Parts: sequence; C-alpha cells; structure tokens
Amino acid sequence: MGDGTVLFEKKMEPRCTYCARSAMLDEEHVLCAKKGVMSAGQSCRWFRYDPLKRVPPKPAAPDFSHLKEEDFVL
Repeated sequence: MGDGTVLFEKKMEPRCTYCARSAMLDEEHVLCAKKGVMSAGQSCRWFRYDPLKRVPPKPAAPDFSHLKEEDFVL
C-alpha cells in the first residue's frame, strides 16, 4: 500500500510498529497494550495508526561526482 514516503497516508498498512497502543521492545518485537509481546510486522483488530511512530526513510545522498570545478565559479 505505502512506499514509506508519505507519513500521513489515509490507508496505512497496519503494523504493530506504527500502532498507538504499542511500545518498541527491540528491532523485531513490540509490547502491545491489548495482546502483549508481538512481532513488529504483525497487527490486530485494535490497530490505531500513530504517525509520530513512523520513521521516514533517509534521503539518498546527492552525487556530485559529475560536476566540475567550473560549475562552482560565478
């Protein structure tokens, strides 16, 4: 559904990682207020999206190798 570039999508794929009712335990597990310890990729019917838990992907580093010294002269 989402490619990770939009934080406030209307139709977010449910994942415990982004749920308002969860807290991260480690990279792969969350502690759910309703279900206990769950895999970060799972979800349940109590899923509530919390956009503040979503970490956007890092932007690609710019490639300046094709530029020359004269490109920076005024």
